[in-house]
Amino acid sequence: MKLHPIDIRILKELQQNADQTNLALADKVGLSAPACLKRVHKLKAEGIIERVVAIVSSKAIGRRLNMVVEVKMTTDDLAIANLFIEAVNQSPEVKQCYKVTGEVDFVLIVNVTDIFEYEEFCQRVIYAQPCMKKFTTLLSLHCTKFDLSQGGLSSIYNTPKT
Repeated sequence: MKLHPIDIRILKELQQNADQTNLALADKVGLSAPACLKRVHKLKAEGIIERVVAIVSSKAIGRRLNMVVEVKMTTDDLAIANLFIEAVNQSPEVKQCYKVTGEVDFVLIVNVTDIFEYEEFCQRVIYAQPCMKKFTTLLSLHCTKFDLSQGGLSSIYNTPKT
């Protein structure tokens, strides 16, 4: 989908601070408040803005351990993969799940309070999968970048004709 340059500016601003007022947003992108609000509503209606969320500090709520878990299955069977995906989707500890290519089949981002909670998660979710062959856990020591924005927005808009 091609976006107008003003929509790109709106999206970039909202990715930096979705909590700003429509008036502040309109001022930053050079639109009137009603025109800006209309564009934001259109971006939401078209599914370009999927949702607006609050990011809760994991440190503030005591969920300080982040694990990157690589899971290898014994088979590439779609039904088996879907069972694993369903189990992962029902696990509140799993914050992200990627079905990937390469040496492993899935990469999970798991957030827990301590190693004991992680062990319980492994027993309940990972070891419970009948076709799980192997998994590797990487303990995150420090997050050096956390960015939910979609980069490269500038490359998807139509250049206005003059």
